[in-house]
Amino acid sequence: MVREGDVRIPSGCAISAVISRTGRRMTGRAVIESMKPMHDRSNGLGGGFAGYGIYPDYKDFYAFHMFFDCRDTRKKCEAFLKESFEVVKGELIPTRKMPEITDEPIIWRYFVTPLRSVLSDLQLDEKEFVARTVMKINTEMNGAYVFSSGKNMGTFKAVGFPEDVGIFYRLDEYEGYSWTAHGRYPTNTPGWWGGAHPFTLLDYSVVHNGEISSYDANRRYIEMFGYKCTLQTDTEVITYILDYLLRRQGLTPTEAANVIAAPFWSTIESKTDEYEREKLRYLRTVFPSLLITGPFSIVLGFDGGLMALNDRLKLRSMVVGEKDDRVFIASEEAAIRVMEPDAEKIWAPSGGEPVIVAVKEGAF
Repeated sequence: MVREGDVRIPSGCAISAVISRTGRRMTGRAVIESMKPMHDRSNGLGGGFAGYGIYPDYKDFYAFHMFFDCRDTRKKCEAFLKESFEVVKGELIPTRKMPEITDEPIIWRYFVTPLRSVLSDLQLDEKEFVARTVMKINTEMNGAYVFSSGKNMGTFKAVGFPEDVGIFYRLDEYEGYSWTAHGRYPTNTPGWWGGAHPFTLLDYSVVHNGEISSYDANRRYIEMFGYKCTLQTDTEVITYILDYLLRRQGLTPTEAANVIAAPFWSTIESKTDEYEREKLRYLRTVFPSLLITGPFSIVLGFDGGLMALNDRLKLRSMVVGEKDDRVFIASEEAAIRVMEPDAEKIWAPSGGEPVIVAVKEGAF
């Protein structure tokens, strides 16, 4: 088995994404195909996808996607969930048997909603309760792992090349208004099913190309607020940082981007707009431990939108294109051309400049 240290590629990993501004639903076929020209950015140790709008019949329920090591663990976890949730449906996630995908765990999904009596007793809103439940299962229930927990969205990931992972999960049979994809080339942790991207919490999902040098500082800070970083990977901590800033602190995506990829102080002081200058000063002063340093390009998926972001020095590649109501994001233009040969307005965002795309309100 190939593990970290056997090979190393400084610009590895591939990311890809597409979103319809009008909420038009698309199958996962195009985003699967987009990963093929970036095959060499992966090494078969991780691939994954996130789709938004894929569960319209269960859009009001949290979709828990879970890995289990055995049937007994699954039964134990089901009993735990039923103590605090109404479980409206539980089933195996449909897959195709493929020789390229091996050592698969038991892969299950549950559509759940927290019991109102439990929320009342704990005096928590439902999102916070769901997030705490995910943390509890992933840290305390050996052999069980929640790898997706949002509403009307789902993450699908495995050890393998992404184009094989997409076929394995039959993503051509799903339809969503937004898709993200990732091909992994692990540089700090071994490849395993839970360690593939996207990393998620609630409806937030992150795919990431890069390696952040601020991991320890970021992890120590975010764990003060109840998050548990158990996977020793920088993408996990990025996901929790964004959940903390967007959901718990109520920042906008642009403001969150100005925390994790904060402008240099000299750039801030050069701003002529006093309000903007003071806001950037405030964000850098209040959240200094959430500045992410090192090379990265990320795509954040969330309910109703996407955000793409490079590090301040743009040490990882990322390009954006458009066509009609769709916006495409990828590590390479070739991936965009596979999804849409006639894509227009191809450009590379500047370092630290967020590209935020929102679906028209009421479109889904």
